[in-house]
Amino acid sequence: MTAAVSLAVMRWQDATQAYDEAVGARLGLIAAERHCLGLLYGGPQSAGAVAAATGLTPAAVTALIDRLEARGLVTRTRSLEDRRKVVIEATGLTRELSERYYGAIAREGEKVVASFSDAELATVLRFINAALDLQNKQLAKLKAEPA
Repeated sequence: MTAAVSLAVMRWQDATQAYDEAVGARLGLIAAERHCLGLLYGGPQSAGAVAAATGLTPAAVTALIDRLEARGLVTRTRSLEDRRKVVIEATGLTRELSERYYGAIAREGEKVVASFSDAELATVLRFINAALDLQNKQLAKLKAEPA
């Protein structure tokens, strides 16, 4: 059973990546741009948060935000709390595109989730959280190693 779960997780990761890449190709978005827009799905973010999440330098994040802003996918404003900080927010166009390409997956996913009992979902959630923790630890370890 362990091998079957591992294989299923790898296939799920590959399918998710393939879909995201296909959406990116259709919209002309590179991986870092898609990552930024995905981050903004959770709400406005500082440019620093975008840099931390994407692993890009501040200059590269500025260029990324410039490209997305020019396409009408994000807005950039000064923080009300600290005028030195820039806040990035997804636009209505971004939300429209997200709904077009990911809305059906979200709705169908909700149906899949609803087919499990609370006890089953607790196990699934425990597995996902443990897998995320493992992946994040391995990523940090890899980034800390000399190239």
